[in-house]
Amino acid sequence: MTDFNRIEDADNLAGKTALVRVDFNVPVDKDGTVTDDTRLRAALGTVNALSGKGAKVALLAHFGRPKGERKPELSLRPVAEAFAGVLGAPVAFAEDCVGEVAENAIASIQGGGVVLLENTRFHPGEEKNDDALADEMAKLGDVYVNDAFSAAHRAHVSTEGLARRLPAYAGRAMERELDALEKALGKPERPVLAVVGGAKVSTKIDLLKNLVTRVNALAIGGGMANTFLAARGQPVGKSLCEHDLADTCREIEAKAKESGCDIILPQDVVVAKEFAANAPHRTCGIGEVADDEMILDAGPQTVGLVVIAMDAAKTLVWNGPLGAFETEPFDKATVDAARAAAERAKSGKLIAVAGGGDTVAALNHAGVAQDFSFVSTAGGAFLEWMEGKALPGVDALKG
Repeated sequence: MTDFNRIEDADNLAGKTALVRVDFNVPVDKDGTVTDDTRLRAALGTVNALSGKGAKVALLAHFGRPKGERKPELSLRPVAEAFAGVLGAPVAFAEDCVGEVAENAIASIQGGGVVLLENTRFHPGEEKNDDALADEMAKLGDVYVNDAFSAAHRAHVSTEGLARRLPAYAGRAMERELDALEKALGKPERPVLAVVGGAKVSTKIDLLKNLVTRVNALAIGGGMANTFLAARGQPVGKSLCEHDLADTCREIEAKAKESGCDIILPQDVVVAKEFAANAPHRTCGIGEVADDEMILDAGPQTVGLVVIAMDAAKTLVWNGPLGAFETEPFDKATVDAARAAAERAKSGKLIAVAGGGDTVAALNHAGVAQDFSFVSTAGGAFLEWMEGKALPGVDALKG
């Protein structure tokens, strides 16, 4: 994964146009005001690096799901204004991402200047990776830079098609992501521990099947752990559980044994008769769950086992919470385990890489996201990478 072209490899960019795919799919309020500029700030490293080389920086991004139609409410114009504030410099805006309108907008800026082109998904050919659209868009630039790992699992014109038509490089944010993932699963320091949680096994079958062949230990939590416990014949009461996937769980466990991967499942659990904040609850052994109870979190003994596994590991990959962390007190296992991981990462004892929507929210809830070695906000792309799938937007950058 480290074999890809970086911005440092691009020479003589002064006066040339760099088409840069960024992730500006940011949240906005009803007035069009950007309410979270995290993704805008993530693009600064790449934009400043290219501007510093004297390139004209033409930013490409999607916004929402216009499905190939021009929808004024999904225009990137407000985002251009917000990014200008983050950048501390003017950001021009083009009403289209191809053709004469885009050409004129790029021509209007000097070397080192920045222009944001209109929503790429206003064109139906974008998501189809249409050759004609890719050819037309490629005419706008001299080089292509992809800084949107979050969209790298999609073979679209702006994520893959352009990279096949222009000299292609990874942006700084993409670079950090790929380097971190290489350390986590590509060429990790062993032993490697994976912590995987979440509601359903059905959404993470491919992920689990891949991980048990790549890591030394796998801790399973959240609702999906209930399905594994049921497959082992343990009572789970009225817990969230996919009983029809018992054979799949047994198959994954058999594959883990064959690969020398230890499976860590809950040894004790926190149960309640209703799922509500501060509902009456108790901690019990896994064989003691009553028919009218539901498992809502892992217990302290289980967290202890996960922490022991962290102490034995040199690399941790984390995706998904260990319990219903959004609702107190069923956030305790996730918070305690996350803080233990963060403490070890901060002291240099553990390389800790995490990703996925719920995971980022859980680590922020625990107040430790900043102490992990790397936290990916890429969602689907991060999951597909964990599943061992090829990412078109990354493959197109390889040297």
